Amino acid sequence: MLSGRWIDMSFVIAVPEMMTSVATDLANIGSTLNAANAVAAAPTTGILVAAEDEVSAAIASLFSGHGQQFQALSAQAAAFHAEFVRQLNGAGSAYAAVEAGNASPLQTVEQSLLNAVNAPTESLLGRPLIGNGANGVAGGTLAQANGGAGGILFGNGGAGATDAAGQGGAGGGVVGAAGVGGDELAPRRAARLPHRLPTGP
Repeated sequence: MLSGRWIDMSFVIAVPEMMTSVATDLANIGSTLNAANAVAAAPTTGILVAAEDEVSAAIASLFSGHGQQFQALSAQAAAFHAEFVRQLNGAGSAYAAVEAGNASPLQTVEQSLLNAVNAPTESLLGRPLIGNGANGVAGGTLAQANGGAGGILFGNGGAGATDAAGQGGAGGGVVGAAGVGGDELAPRRAARLPHRLPTGP
């Protein structure tokens, strides 16, 4: 709708899991109503004549007719209710399918854009412009156990791992103001105690 020079838009939020839950609740309500109508059918559509006279017979017929009309309307309402539940389930499934279909292309576009932005700085400086550094690799060399550096503009450094000798790799650092360095898994063993302690002068 136009409001002056601005366009007012309504925002729709749909959660497929919630739609499925609501449809299940509505189906349970429909089952309860159908069971109640079935129980009420016999007493309300076949009312016994109170006495052997024309007035009693006419009143019983009138009330039985009302009961039959109610049952007919209840059947129509039950059919509408079942169709509404079916449509609600279908809408939730369709919405979930569209969301899943849209998520993958958007992630691909985002990754392609980041790759294009980061390629020049990675080739020149060995680190991305934007993004987190890779975590260290456990079980390899100490250099492999070190976490990768974070992005130059922003991004967190990768966490250090433990190399094959049991030394902890350093966390990846950052250059930009936005981001934090990676965690060191364990301090490096800069020096070890000698196997034999010195014995006097």
